Amino acid sequence: MKKIVIIPARWGSSRLEGKPLMPIKGRPMIQHVYERCRAAAVDAVVVATDDTRIAKAVKDFGGRAVITSADNRSGTDRVADAARILGLDPGDILVNVQGDQPLLHPSCINEVTRPLELDPSLSMSTLGFIIQDPREISDPKDVKVVLDSKGNALYFSRAAIPFPRDDGTACSYIKHLGIYAYSVHFLNIFMSLPTGTLEEIEKLEQLRALEHGYSVRVVMTEHDSPEVDLPEDIGRIENKMM
Repeated sequence: MKKIVIIPARWGSSRLEGKPLMPIKGRPMIQHVYERCRAAAVDAVVVATDDTRIAKAVKDFGGRAVITSADNRSGTDRVADAARILGLDPGDILVNVQGDQPLLHPSCINEVTRPLELDPSLSMSTLGFIIQDPREISDPKDVKVVLDSKGNALYFSRAAIPFPRDDGTACSYIKHLGIYAYSVHFLNIFMSLPTGTLEEIEKLEQLRALEHGYSVRVVMTEHDSPEVDLPEDIGRIENKMM
């Protein structure tokens, strides 16, 4: 059983075109993400892209990239395509790391794969972080998650969940960090599932698993991993790197 990190990266972001190559502290963002993943206990790190500019940039800093189909609709599609190109075994563990998380802590990779290593019957796992910045509670780009008593996701939402009905009710919010781990076998199952109604409403792929009865284990981490969605996010990221 191998552990492979695949970083889907595309050029055509609607909010920030060419995002993977945006400079952060003088280096392309995808390089920051790649190097942090390489510092984890994994067998390989691969960038999956359909853009030759991104692939060249990765190769220029000594990384590994594969060219995936331009027909892939999502990052998960791109990860599945890369797994096929790489010829991975059904039991291998894939870690899907978003290419816009340049502050990713390497230990997050080890944390998210641990449940699957201990219990191969689990479908998939992901990460949660207790929100510290109040701005993120109401921001729809910061996805929230609520858990059951076993640490499995009950629901993911762009809304602030749970909602405290009574004033003064103590409440903390868990932010979902967009890092996933699953076996190649389950990823193929996931890709065969029809798009869910809630998935379509919230535009959150992970809801597809819940809607079709599969559990998503959420591992709580102490390390935040903010995403770059807009140009103004870059300054905040650089300040955190100081």
